[in-house]
Amino acid sequence: MRVYITADMEGVTGLVGAEDVQMGGRDYERGRVMMTEDVNAAVRGAFAGGASEVLVNDTHSSMRNLLVEHLHPGVELVRGKPKPMGMLQDLDAGFDAVVCVGYHSRAGALGVLSHSYMGHEIEDMWLDGRPMGEIGFAYATATALGVPVVALTGDDVACAEAREWGHELRTAPVKYARDRFAARLRPAEEARAAIEEATAGGVRDAASGSRPAPDTAPHTLAVRWQSASVASQLAGIPGVTISPDTEDDRTVRATGDLPGLFRLFGVFVNVAYALTGQAPYC
Repeated sequence: MRVYITADMEGVTGLVGAEDVQMGGRDYERGRVMMTEDVNAAVRGAFAGGASEVLVNDTHSSMRNLLVEHLHPGVELVRGKPKPMGMLQDLDAGFDAVVCVGYHSRAGALGVLSHSYMGHEIEDMWLDGRPMGEIGFAYATATALGVPVVALTGDDVACAEAREWGHELRTAPVKYARDRFAARLRPAEEARAAIEEATAGGVRDAASGSRPAPDTAPHTLAVRWQSASVASQLAGIPGVTISPDTEDDRTVRATGDLPGLFRLFGVFVNVAYALTGQAPYC
């Protein structure tokens, strides 16, 4: 059993504010410890569930957040950026299960540190007309590769969003949102026990269940930006157009297979950062 763990930071145990998760923030170093411990809980769960190999991808911001020297010794780590496939770098059809650790709800949701990839530059995203954020995009892309997403950890809003994409996946809510920068926290030991249990159960589910059929059909990605300038620049990429069925000039769309759209979206984000230079939670 090969298990892939994609690890974000906003949905980690105990973290609620920008200074917990932004490099240079007063509580960022503490946040790195908390993130590492949540990932280690998921790794323990993966091995308990029958994994023979675990690969972890550090996916938050600089993608250099996890404390390597404190990470479970039985895993390999994908660290740093740029990565062509970003939050799913090195995921392929050879894996048997995906686990999402520390994930958060999409832009516009009243979840802890909610956003979609960029703090407020991305207002909305859709896949084939269905609203989505980082959870939906990861779920759809992994599934298209034929790899099931079996577990997700984050706040209760993120967990509910994940179950909308895959009712069968297991979730571990580590905190309960009270607003975008406030939450009721589960005790750390209890939260990590829940992460370990959900991951172990999800990996066992993957071992005994059927895999999703690989999906090579074309899909349509649409992204509404806060800035028309970003949309205008992205429209220069072959195959990317300003969406013709909206009243604004800030929504771009592209059609293709899901792994390809996921990689293309990474280019979108790089262009947007170059144009705006905005911090994630302005």
